Parts: sequence; structure tokens; C-alpha cells
Amino acid sequence: MALRRRPALALLLLLRGCLIGAVNLKSSNRNPVVQEFESVELSCIITDSQTNDPRIEWKKIQDEQTTYVFFDNKIQGDLAGRAELLGKTSLKIWNVTRTDSALYRCEVVARHDRKEIDEIVIELTVQVKPVPPVCRVPRAVPVGKAATLTCQEGEGYPRPHYSWYRNDVPLPTDSRANPRFRNSSFLFNPDTGTLVFSAIHKEDSGQYYCIASNDAGSARCEEQDMEAYDLNIGGIIGGVLVVLTVLALITVGICCAYRRGYFINNKQNGESYKNPGKPDGVNYIRTDDEVRQPRGCSVPSREDDIPLRTKQVRRRDF
Repeated sequence: MALRRRPALALLLLLRGCLIGAVNLKSSNRNPVVQEFESVELSCIITDSQTNDPRIEWKKIQDEQTTYVFFDNKIQGDLAGRAELLGKTSLKIWNVTRTDSALYRCEVVARHDRKEIDEIVIELTVQVKPVPPVCRVPRAVPVGKAATLTCQEGEGYPRPHYSWYRNDVPLPTDSRANPRFRNSSFLFNPDTGTLVFSAIHKEDSGQYYCIASNDAGSARCEEQDMEAYDLNIGGIIGGVLVVLTVLALITVGICCAYRRGYFINNKQNGESYKNPGKPDGVNYIRTDDEVRQPRGCSVPSREDDIPLRTKQVRRRDF
């Protein structure tokens, strides 16, 4: 019996020596979640090691890029000034931001151990509270017509869910699912924030607002009024007839004015100073004074104020 136990005991001692001579790491939380602007601890604990002063490194893996966080015994990169090493290996970050969401790898090198290197990866998630969403609500919609209300928020992480309220009463995703809204006909998508009315009813008038919420908090937009009104078909037809009548009267007036000559462009207004044309059977003969007057000279006559006119002599047959 003693001979049989010796090989088993020797194997146990050998395994124990191998385990003791290997560096091993563990973490109390490999998936920490923290809200923006708070602090967080990334846990990395050495459980077994024979090396008193192992080399510690932290690296950040984000968007397929790896950068140093703790290297050469100091904080590196964008965490400089707001992070420190706790104990020997854990990392604490203050005032975390949304850009700190990433994978963090803790690496330990123990040169005096049989297994010199060990590492663990911690995934940090930073939650961001939503900001007030942008809501679009039509002010007035005719009864029976379709209408769409939208609610959008782009800052919150994780992506927020949306809720619509009318007169401080939450709306269901489907109006048919709640007897309280049997006089309405709408569908609401809480993931996109879109509220669609297939046909507006009088009861749909009221004050609307939307709330965007996630695990970090919630925010709402300002209330906006939407009015459902009836179309006055008779008034619309009457207005169209009045416009057509006015256009017809204007057209008739323009035609009458054109016929009466109001649009004819008179080239000459007043008396013409040109000699009149020669009528048929009339010949023009100069006076004796005009014959005696040399060309290029102007002889004043006694009747200076009277325009010079030629004498008309009717043609005679000789």
C-alpha cells in the first residue's frame, strides 16, 4: 500500500510546484458598467506568483486599435491625470466619458515564475444620459387626414427608448390595444420615436410631448399643441367661385377697353408741322416773293408770326 501511494504523492507534489510557479490573474468584475462623469475600478488581481515585483501593463483596445494606458510605471494617453493604479495591478478611472467605453487588457509579466505571463480583458461600458429630444408635431391637421409625429435623440447610450404623451397621458404602441383610445387610429414605434396617425379624429387634439430614456436617465421635449379641424367644403367651393368670377370680370373689362381703342398707341398728339399731302387735282405754285428769294437766305416777312403757306391753285386745262 505504501508503494502504491508514493507515485501518487510525487505526482501531486509536482503539480503543486507547477501551479505555485505560475502567475495567475483574476477580476472581481470583467464587465463594469458606469454612468458618464462617475468613477470606476477595473479589477485585476494576481492570485499566484513567485515574483515580488512583476511588470504591470494596461492597454486599451478600441476601434481595432491598441494604445497604452499604463506603461513604464505611469499613466499614458488620454487617461493621464484622471487614472491611477490601485494596489499592484488594478486601475481606477475618475470622471469617465463616453470615449472611455472600450476593452482594457491587464498584462502581468513575472520573470521568476514558471509561467511568466498572464492577462485578462475587461470590457468597460459608459452609459450616457439622453439629452432633450427633438420633437416635431404638426400644429393643425384636417379631420380624416394622416399625420406623423417624430421624436429623435442622438446623445444617449445605450440607444434610448421613446414614449409619447397626450395631455400627460402615455400613449400605447397601438390605439386598438387600449379601449381608452378607441376613437383614435395610430401606431407608435418606441425604438424610433415615430407616432403615425392613419386618420386624425377630433379627439386627437391636445398637447403632445415625448420622453427619451435609457439606463442612465431620461429627458423630454417641450409640449406642442396639435389641433384637428373640420374642412369647410362649402366655403372652399364658394371661394373658388368668387375667384373665378373676378377673373371673368377682369377679362371682359380688358376686352371692352381694347375694342374702344384704349390700348391703341397714338404716335402724334396735337398739330403736325409737316406740309399736308397733295390732294388729287391740286398743284402748288410758289409766290413771287418765294421765287425772288435766293436759296439759303431767309427773308422776314411782315407776317412773321404767321406760318408761311403756299397758295393752292387748281389745275386748269389749256
